[in-house]
Amino acid sequence: MKLYVSLTMTAAILAAGSLSSPLPMMAQSAYDAQFIEYPTYNGNDLELLVDNSGTHFRLWSPKAQEARVNLYDNGHTGSPYQTLEMKPDAKTGTWTASVPQKLYGKFYTFQIKWNGEWKNETPGVWAKAVGVNGKRAAIIDFPKTDPEGWNADRGPEVKNFSDVIVYEMHHRDMSMHPSSGIANKGKFLALTEDGTVTPLGEKTGIDHLKELGVTHVHILPSYDYNSVDETNLQDNTYNWGYDPQNYNAPEGSYSTNPSDPESRIREMKEMVKALHDAGIGVIMDVVYNHTAENDGSNFELTAPGYYHRHWDDGKYSDASGCGNETASDLQQMQDYIINSTKYWADEYHIDGFRFDLMAIHDTETMNKVVQELKKINPSIFVYGEGWTAGDSPLAPERRALKENVSKMEDIAVFSDDIRDAVKGHYTNAADRGFATGKPGNEETVKIGIVAATDHPQVDYSKGNNSKFPYAKSPGMIVNYVSCHDDLTLTDKLHKSMEGEPEQNMLDAAKLAQTIVFTSQGTPFMFAGEEIFRDKQGVHNSYKSPDSINAINWENKSKYHDQFDYYKELIALRKAHPAFRMTSADDIAKHLVFDKIDSFKTPNLISYSLKDNANGDEWKEIKVVFNGASHAQEVNVPKGKWMIVAQNGKIAHDGSLGTTKGGKISLAPYSALILAR
Repeated sequence: MKLYVSLTMTAAILAAGSLSSPLPMMAQSAYDAQFIEYPTYNGNDLELLVDNSGTHFRLWSPKAQEARVNLYDNGHTGSPYQTLEMKPDAKTGTWTASVPQKLYGKFYTFQIKWNGEWKNETPGVWAKAVGVNGKRAAIIDFPKTDPEGWNADRGPEVKNFSDVIVYEMHHRDMSMHPSSGIANKGKFLALTEDGTVTPLGEKTGIDHLKELGVTHVHILPSYDYNSVDETNLQDNTYNWGYDPQNYNAPEGSYSTNPSDPESRIREMKEMVKALHDAGIGVIMDVVYNHTAENDGSNFELTAPGYYHRHWDDGKYSDASGCGNETASDLQQMQDYIINSTKYWADEYHIDGFRFDLMAIHDTETMNKVVQELKKINPSIFVYGEGWTAGDSPLAPERRALKENVSKMEDIAVFSDDIRDAVKGHYTNAADRGFATGKPGNEETVKIGIVAATDHPQVDYSKGNNSKFPYAKSPGMIVNYVSCHDDLTLTDKLHKSMEGEPEQNMLDAAKLAQTIVFTSQGTPFMFAGEEIFRDKQGVHNSYKSPDSINAINWENKSKYHDQFDYYKELIALRKAHPAFRMTSADDIAKHLVFDKIDSFKTPNLISYSLKDNANGDEWKEIKVVFNGASHAQEVNVPKGKWMIVAQNGKIAHDGSLGTTKGGKISLAPYSALILAR
C-alpha cells in the first residue's frame, strides 16, 4: 500500500512527537486487547461540572489504584491549597469528588496512583479552560465569555460542499507583518479589526477576506498546543501547532492575556463572531491523531496505555510520524473525538473540521463524528488528509484513507492527484507539472477535474497517484495545489521554473488555480497565494520565524493583477453552478472532454460543461488549459461565444468581448474559458 507522508506530521514530530488512529471495539494488537474490557463513560460531567450543589470532579481512569484532585489559587505557581481524595466507581471506571462551593476562579489538576507510585499532575483530557501554558485546568463561568449577540450567532448555510471555498490561514501569518495595519498582531482579535489597510491603502485582514470572496477560513490549530511558552511571548516563538496538549481549550499565545483563562475563550469567540458577521465560516484544524508527548501526555497521565495504539510488544505505534498515534478503535477514545468536536461546534460555533492525518482514524469513528455534528449544525463541513505518515496496527480497510472515502458520508479528502499533477510532485522542488510545461500529467489532471468520480472519458490506469475512481460524489473531494505543508505555490514555481521570467510564474500560478477553481469538488487555497506570497523557499516552516511565515501585504499592490484574477475566479465559481455539480452522474453526463492526442499535443486539456449543467444559465461552457511553455491552438465550435478568460485575464460579465469560435490560440501557461 502506498503511504503519503505529510509534512504537517513531520513538523509535529520535530515539535514534540505523538499520533492517532482508527476504529471500534476490536483490538488491533495483542497488547491493546487488554483495553477492550475497560468500562467506559460518556457522561457530560467529565471532568468538571459546576451546578447549584457545588463543584464536581469526575476522572475516567479504570485501572488507577487511587486518584485525587489538587486545588490551586493560581494557574501557574504555588502549592495546592487543598487536595481532594476521589472515590472509585467501578461500574463506569471513574473517580469522583465534590465540594459544596462554586469554585469559579480556582484551578485544579488530577493525579492517579499507578503501580504504587503517584504519576505527575495533569489537567486531565477534558480541560476546557486552562491557566498559562495549560498545566492546570481553570474553573470559570462559561456564559460570561460569550460576546454580545452570541446566542444569535450563526455561520453561513451550506447546502452542498461544492459551494464552499476554503482559505487556509495561520493566525500569525495573517497579521504579523508591519504592512498588515493590524493592531492585535498574531492574536484571535486580529480578525475582528475592520478597516485595516496597507501603507498604500490596500485592504488586509478580514476586509481582505471579504473582498476576495472566500466562504470559509480554515485556521491552523487553535487548541492549546505544547511548543510555545505562553509566559514568554516577547520571544515571538512561532509554531504551526500540530503538537496537541489540551484539545478542548484555545491556545493562549493567540490571546491578549494567556494568564487569564477567560480571555483566550472570549477572544476566540469574538473572532468567530466577526467572521460570521462577515458571512465567512470558520473551519478548525484538529489533530486528534497523536499527542505532543508520549508518556507525559495528559492521556497517559490519566489512563496509561489506553488512548494510544501499540504494537504487540507494547511499543507505541507511530502512523503519525510523531512518536505515537491515538486509538480511535477503542470506545473511550472514539467517544472523546466525537464529543470534543461536538463541544467546539456547540460552544464556539465552529463550522467545520479539517482532520490532520485522518487515515489514522477509522471510518466508523469518522462517520459517527459527522452524524453527531450534523445534529448541531447541518452545514458543518468535515474533511481531512486521506493518508498516514507510517504504518499502523489498524487494518488498511478500516482506515479513513482517501481510497476508503466512499465508505464515509459527508466527509471529503484532499486530492493529491490534482496537487501533484498540476504543479509537480511535492517531494521534488524542481519537478514540473501540467501547468508548468511537463507532459504526461493530462489524465491525472482530468481525475482532479471530475473529482475522482467515475467518468467514461477518464482512464484511471494512467493516473499518477490513483488507479480507480475512489469518490462516489464530488462532495468527497477537496482540490488544491498548495497548503501550509511543503513549498508555497510561489516558491514551487520559483524552484521549478528557475531561469524563466517572473511573469511566466505568475501566469502559471493563475493557470494552476484556474484548474482548481473550475474543477468539480471543493476548492481550497493557501492564504496569500492571491498576492504571490512566498516563504523564501522554506518548505517546512512549522517553527520558522515570522520573517519567513508572515504574509507581506505590500505584495497586494505589487501583484494586484494577480489578486484581481483570483477574486474574479472565485466570483465566477460562485456565480455558475456548472462548476459545482453535486453528483457523479451529472458530471459524467454534462462534462465532456474534447479528443486531444496528448502525445502529439501535450499539456493541453479541453472540455465542455453542456446543457445548462447543474441549472447554470450558460448552456455551454468551454474550458481549455494550456500548460505548455509555448502558444497552442484549440478548435472551438463555430458560434457566438462570450470570452470569460483568455491570456491571463478573466471576467464573467462579458467585458472581455466575444469570439466566433474556430481555431483559437492560447498563450503559454494560460486558460481559455468561453460561454454561450
